[in-house]
Order: sequence, then structure tokens, then C-alpha cells
Amino acid sequence: MFAIKKRKLAGLLILFFLLGVLAGGGGFLLFENSQGGSVRIPVSEYSALQTIGKEYQDIEKLKAKVMELSLFPVTEDQLMTGMKRGLLSGVGDPYTNYLTKEDYESLMIMTTGQLQGIGVTVTSNNNFVEIVSTVKESPAHKAGLKSGDLIIKVDGTEYDGSQLQEAAAALRGETGTKVLVTFLRDEKVREIEIIRAEIELESVTSKMLDDQIGYIDIKSFESNTGSDFEKELRGLEMKGAKGLIIDLRDNGGGIVESGVEIADLLLDEGIIAYTEDYKKDRTYYKSVHGKTKLPYVILVNQGTASTSEILVAGVKYHKGGPVVGEKTYGKGVIQTVLGVTPKDYMRITIMEYFSPDGNAIHKQGIQPDYTVELTEGDMKDYQLDKALELLK
Repeated sequence: MFAIKKRKLAGLLILFFLLGVLAGGGGFLLFENSQGGSVRIPVSEYSALQTIGKEYQDIEKLKAKVMELSLFPVTEDQLMTGMKRGLLSGVGDPYTNYLTKEDYESLMIMTTGQLQGIGVTVTSNNNFVEIVSTVKESPAHKAGLKSGDLIIKVDGTEYDGSQLQEAAAALRGETGTKVLVTFLRDEKVREIEIIRAEIELESVTSKMLDDQIGYIDIKSFESNTGSDFEKELRGLEMKGAKGLIIDLRDNGGGIVESGVEIADLLLDEGIIAYTEDYKKDRTYYKSVHGKTKLPYVILVNQGTASTSEILVAGVKYHKGGPVVGEKTYGKGVIQTVLGVTPKDYMRITIMEYFSPDGNAIHKQGIQPDYTVELTEGDMKDYQLDKALELLK
């Protein structure tokens, strides 16, 4: 930060005039720096520096007081990271976050499917770390964690919605290690110990059920999910499948284009969904002619989110096949990840998507055609049974 004393102001104005003449009207100012030298800056940047100084002087005062009075040890780097996180949280969007380089690298690892931990997708919701979905057959899924659970502690350390990245990092860890998760469900605090594992993120698996009904489970939407789905679909068709169940339960989303590729295999030509950015400019996602001839049913629940909901919205609008289960999560926005500096990254919401008839999905979710709820402790999959019944 640079400051000008009043007694130097007249001299600086004269200097500005002379330099302005010499520079052909451009103009520069000279400032003394802390090392006793001088810094030469264009006048055009001077007003910007003044504005920055006014905007951030309160932050400097707060930082100084924290460093002076805090009972707990704190460094300037920690305070700066907290300030950056706070800046992005000021947007008021749980999916817009500041990322350190370590956060960014963890995110990239997660998108490639190389995970060690308990297998949950989390978001920030009303100052809580909320579970969006659990990876099927992961330690979290087997332990009974589910969409809507609010994580309040990991190994005894409290986390709130502003500490989403820290909480996610605490949940990850080496295979075989234990983690104690304290969470809130139905206004009751619960605690469970989970053993971390290598998370299997094979995004598409299939099998043939009784009565020649094919079953395809899509766990997430990765870069190869569309082609993997087509491979499994064609395999079931070759084996003589008479119908198909597509399971999107606890699928927290992923790459939008992969969802569009799958919709293209399930629908004839038409609009699957469209997005709007802050300018209200629209981008349409469309399917082309040439869908599977198999009748199908889609299974959804409260953990069905994001790209999964785009697929469901398109299928439901075009009446491609009935949707069975529970109301979906309601994440109808798309994020991008940007590198701002070599060590600072941000994930920011840039678009919202809508069903073909213009209905919002974000914070609304999608109602199934047939509502079938599962209760905790159910030994039978009533949603799957309903899908089988519809295909008979």
C-alpha cells in the first residue's frame, strides 16, 4: 500500500505536470517505497490504487486485530485463505467456492475416479455440509449415510458450510483407516465409524434380471459414461432383453455431455434440456433420431442430482419411459473451474438448466411418475419391484 503525505502533494502535482508534458500527455506519478527507492506508475492506475486502498483498509485493520488478540495461533496465510473463501461464499451459492491448489488437485483426482475415502458427494447448505449422494456400495453407502444427512463433525472436528473443502478433505484418507462421522438426520445427532476404502467408480454396470429384463446402473457421469452405457445397452439387446431398467439412484451427476449421449440412445430427435447464462443466452441440448426399441423405466431418489436430472427431465417430457422412485435432489446449475493465479482457483456457477418446457430444476427437483418411497431398514427394493411390474 502506498501513501502520500499532504506536504508532498504540491510537489507531486508539479512532477505530474512535468512528466505529463515529457510523456506526451500520458502522465506518471512517483511513490516512495518501503526500501527508500521510488515506484513510477501511470496516473491511470493511481485512482485504481486509491480505490483498492479504501476498499481494503478495513480488512487490514481486522487482520491486524486478529493477529494481535486471537487466543488461537494464526498466520497471515491462514487469514488470507479464509478471506478468499469468504469472498466466494459471499455469492450465496453453495456450488461457488474458492479452491487452494491442494483443493484443486483433490477435485481433479475425484473427477478421474481415483478416490480413497468413504464415497460421498457433499455440498454446502444453510451453514451445513450436506450429503448430496453416496457412491453405491461405498463405505458410506453400506454404513447407511444418505442424501440430506448433514455432517457436523469429522473425527471430532466441527465443520460448517463455509469449510466444505476442508470437510471433504477430512473425509478422504488412506484405505483401511477409520473416520468418525457425526451427522444430523431428522433433527437427531448421530455418530458412525467408517473404514475408508478404494472407491470403485466404474460408472456403468449391467446385468440381466429375471424374465429377460435388463438392468443398467449408472453411478456417475464421467467422460466415458456415454460410450460405456451404449456398450452395456447393445450387449443386453444382443442377449434378448425384453425391457430395461436404468438406475440413477444416488447418482450425483457429472459431465453433462455424457448425460446427453445417453439421452440420445433413449429418445428420438428433440430437445433434452436447455441452459441459460447470466445474459439469458440459451444453449440447447438435443437428441437425434435413433433410440433403443426396448421399453424402459428409470429409477430415481433424493440422491439423483445434476446431470442425472437433465436426463430424467428430457425422458419425462418426451414420455420416453416412466420414472419411478422419489423426488430428485434439485441441482439444476452448472459450474466451471478456473485457475485465477498459479495457486488460486475457483469453482463458479455459470449456467442454470431447464426442462424442455421451461420448468426450473434447481431447488425444485423432478417428481417421478410413480412415487415409491423406501424407508430405513427396508429389506426389499420396492422401487425396483415397481419398475419390473411396469415392464411386464
